[in-house]
Parts: sequence; structure tokens; C-alpha cells
Amino acid sequence: MKKHWWHKATIYQIYPRSFMDSNNDGIGDLRGIISKLDYLEKLGINAIWLSPVYQSPMDDNGYDISDYRAIADIFGNMDDMEELLDEANKRNIKIVMDLVVNHTSDEHAWFIEAKENPASPKRDYYIWRKEKNGLESTFSGSAWQYDEDSGEYYLHLFSKKQPDLNWENEDLRHEIYDMMNFWIDKGIGGFRMDVIDLLGKVPDKEIKENGPMLHTYLKEMNKNTFGKRDLLTVGETWGASPEIAKKYSNPDNEELSMVFQFEHIGLQHKDGKPKWFYEKDLYVSKLKEIFAKWQTELELGKGWNSLFWENHDLPRVLSLWADVDEYREKSAKALAILLHLMRGTPYIYQGEEIGMTNYPFKDLSEFEDIESINYAKECLEKGEDEKEILDRVSVIGRDNARTPMQWDASKNAGFSKADSTWLPVNPNYKEINVEEALKDPDSIFYTYQKLVDLRKKNDWLIDADFKLLETEEKVFAYTRETEDEKYLIVVNFSGESQDFDLEEDYTDIVISNTDVDEVKNSGKLKAWDAFCVKIK
Repeated sequence: MKKHWWHKATIYQIYPRSFMDSNNDGIGDLRGIISKLDYLEKLGINAIWLSPVYQSPMDDNGYDISDYRAIADIFGNMDDMEELLDEANKRNIKIVMDLVVNHTSDEHAWFIEAKENPASPKRDYYIWRKEKNGLESTFSGSAWQYDEDSGEYYLHLFSKKQPDLNWENEDLRHEIYDMMNFWIDKGIGGFRMDVIDLLGKVPDKEIKENGPMLHTYLKEMNKNTFGKRDLLTVGETWGASPEIAKKYSNPDNEELSMVFQFEHIGLQHKDGKPKWFYEKDLYVSKLKEIFAKWQTELELGKGWNSLFWENHDLPRVLSLWADVDEYREKSAKALAILLHLMRGTPYIYQGEEIGMTNYPFKDLSEFEDIESINYAKECLEKGEDEKEILDRVSVIGRDNARTPMQWDASKNAGFSKADSTWLPVNPNYKEINVEEALKDPDSIFYTYQKLVDLRKKNDWLIDADFKLLETEEKVFAYTRETEDEKYLIVVNFSGESQDFDLEEDYTDIVISNTDVDEVKNSGKLKAWDAFCVKIK
């Protein structure tokens, strides 16, 4: 397999609204990010995935773009963007832009023209029908919005202010490729591709994901834009299996570097229920099965994994899988060690490296996220109990990941000097913040820093085969083995002691949150013990 920089990289996702506010308006911005690049350099990451900063009315926090070649005023301007690229490059950090091309904002010039002039060629940049069918929006209700003036419906798989683009139109596709090249020429490190599996949709057959033309479009995109450059491209693909992931990420197919698959995230949700109905008892055995499947079936040279626990659309992993009370730091380290020593490119979501947690929502009025608000409204209209709705949304809602980054114990966690911030700061910021983490040599931050460094320096993290070991249900143990080396990774995925017989002798302790010799001597793992050792 040809090696690329992103095989040994760790990517850090920034949600710009919530990272750092430089002008004290309560909203994070590009100059705020620039001011924290030294911190990210210390962490050691190779690239920043930047959630959208393009011009947008912000109906869906920037995922509704009105101009792909301009920066939203709340974040700054193009000079700030170019300075961010320059300053990041000085620190050997690449900027990966969020590519949102399934839909635009209804305030994009293309859609305004399409709506006002049905005879315009831009009309066919979007999807219009005389009659609507049963397609539903991810954000609740029908995916079709009636336009009074033309007497037709337009498709929106998300908000009604996010009309879907018609990828069957060749002129549209080349407009998008030109826009991508505009950003590539500015020196970006690649693209994270929002809901990329929807581009081949066939609305009349109610096909959303993985439509018949999807891979044809991606091959064309590759050829016309990033294919000749060494850029990272990662597609958001909610419904992918390992076989589907190979279509995207097999180098021979000339499509993408990798995809985000969400099968392990699905364990948070009750079978057969909407995503809001969460599992209170998460099954480690199922998690082991899913990770092992992706590690073994997406073979080296046939595809590539992405590794992540969190992003801007998901709740904080510690509040779901770990122990935020008695073992917050130790369980956070355990989850990091488990994930980062697998094969794939790891992604850290801002605040994950200091162990940020879900926000303690007390009322439905506290939510800003359009998806959460629409869902709660729909439930209330059906007469559902408000406390039950709050319980569901407060655990799973996307605002949990979007509260401001916790920098220190000062006002607003050092995120902003404004009287109020766009989302409130989590009240635990006085204990959980960057300043405290950097002072403590045993903090979660330094575990992440070491994992990032290990990946840069060790080829076995790319090349070694993965094998899941048979253990107690709450113990997740696996080996990574090459012809010359063998490593054992063991995690107690629980707050209780577990039996584990460390039979093999080891030469080195690679990383640990516990006393490995004690585990060897006792045959027991204490709560949330985690380590990696090199086997003789």
C-alpha cells in the first residue's frame, strides 16, 4: 500500500462557533482559532478539520451555505482564513475544509435564481416536482417544500432552508469542482465531505443513500479536483458497511482516502426506534464485534478506517460510555487508548482531549440545535410528556458537543469575555479545562498527546494485523502483530474489577493508565484499567 501523510496523522475537529472567541461577541471565530494554534501544536495533531466557516444564514450552524467562496461575518473574513492557513502551515498543521455539497442554503444565489426564474438553467441545479412523495427530512416532517410561485415542491433532506442540489446536472457538478479547486489552490489539506452518500439520491424511487450514480460522481470529482494532490478526503457515510467503505477508500478506485462509518455510534440507540431513544445499558460485546469487523474486513491496501468517538453531531462519549463521576479521567484515558491503537486515522473532537462531558440541560428552551428543537416540538404536538422528551434530547442532542471549549476557570471558561455566549458554558468548567489539564502531568491531555506521538513514529500502527482476544465480556483486548513485532492492548471497559490473565511476557509498556506489573501479578484489572505492551 502506498503510504500517505494521513496514514500516520491524527486530526482535530474544530467547531468554530465554540472554540475561541477573539472579539467578545459570544461566538467563536477564525482569529480565536489562530490564537490557539500553539496549544494544538503542543497536542501534536497533524490537521484540523474545520466545520463550515462559509457565508451562511446559520439556519443549521453553517451547514446551509449561501456562498462557498466567502467567509461568514461572525467568523471573520477571507484575510483571516488565509492567515489561519499560513499560521497552521508554519506549525505543520493542515486545514481540512468541510465540503457541504448535498445542499445549499435557500439564500444561495443559485437557489434564489432557480426560485425566481423557473426558465433559468439554475432551476435544474435543484430538485423540483409537481407532486411530493413519502421522503422525509432528517430534521422531521416531509422532505418536500411547496413553492407558491411556481406551484412545485423542492426537495430538502434536511431543513427547508437547505434545498438539495441536483447532482444529475453536469453544469452544477463542474461549478462545485471549480469551487473545490478554489480552496485547493489556497493550500488546504483536504476535505471532510458532509453526507456524501446522499449525492446519488433518486428521489422518485425514494432512494437517499448509496444511489446508483454515487461512485461515478465521486470518481469524476476525484479526477477534476483532488486526485492529483496528496490531500485527505473523508466522507460522512452513515449507512456504510466494510464492503461499501472499500468502494470509497480502495486506492485502486480513485475516490476518497477514507469514510466515517457510524455502526458503533448506532449502539447508543434502541433498535427500531428513532435516534433519540438511547440505550441506558451499552453492550461492550457488541462494540467489540463492530470494531473487530471494521479492523479485519477493511484490509490494508483495500481501504482505510477512520477512528472516532465524538464529533459535532454526537453527545460526549464520556457521558454515554464512561464514568463521568468516580472515574472520569481514568475512563477517558481508557477510551482513548482503546481507539487510537487500532488501524485507521484517529479524529479528536475539541474538548475530548480534556474530558469534556454532556451539558446538564434543565429545560427544552435551552436548546439551540434545529434538529433537537424540531424533534421536541413534534413530540409536544403529539402530547408526549415534556420531562421524557427532555430526558431523550438532553442525552442525545447535538448541543452537548457544541458548548464552548473550556480553556480555564475564568468567566465563560476563558472562551469569551462577552456577557453571554451563544450556548452556555458547561458549569463543570472550573474543574475541567485546558489550563488545569496542562498543569497536571497525569491528565487526559497528556495521554492524548502521547497517542498522537506514537502514531507519528510507529509504522506498526499502520501495518500490524488486528486480532480480537476472547476475554470477559467487559474486557476489550486485542493484539496488533507484524512479522517482527507484537503488541497487546487491554482495556477494562467497566467500573468493576475484571479477571484478566496476562500470560505473555512483555518487554515494554507502550502506554498505560495503571500499574501493568500489578495486573500481571494479580490476574485482575481494576476499574477502567488500560494499557498497551510490547510482547517478547
